[in-house]
Amino acid sequence: MKKISIKNIIAAIVSIALFILLDQVTKVLAVVHLKDKNPLILIEGVFELQYLENRGSAFGMMQGARTFFIISTLILCVILCFLYVRIPREKKYLPLRVIAVLFFAGAIGNFIDRVKQGFVVDFFYFSLIDFPIFNVADIYVVTATIALMIFILFYYKEEDLERIFPKRKKKEEH
Repeated sequence: MKKISIKNIIAAIVSIALFILLDQVTKVLAVVHLKDKNPLILIEGVFELQYLENRGSAFGMMQGARTFFIISTLILCVILCFLYVRIPREKKYLPLRVIAVLFFAGAIGNFIDRVKQGFVVDFFYFSLIDFPIFNVADIYVVTATIALMIFILFYYKEEDLERIFPKRKKKEEH
């Protein structure tokens, strides 16, 4: 198994930074163009841009639990870094590295909002299905979650995953 290199780490950091930048720029644009204004309807009855200050988590759950979200995001990021280093540097495992980068970027994108403002800026709204309002960082997390489920269920075999999470050998009883 190839070990992680500085090049791999730099590529991950640059990718994460670019994803976070895209998230933060879109949130600034939402504040400038949508806050205190009527929603911008892009497709009548289907999709619009609507400013929302979300003090909760996904789908507005757990409103006001800012401290919990800040601490859990920091813990999640430490776990993601640990896992990223353990993922083999083979082409077969590239999807898992991309998924880890997306999770990290999404978590940090919303973390920045929570620390800086006390809420997360959301602005995408599918009115057709009355889907909760969301942002670019949320897209990263949802995309990574769906991709992870698909790859775990249909692509990686148990032995592939054991290379990342080796099974502990049980001590023989005497």
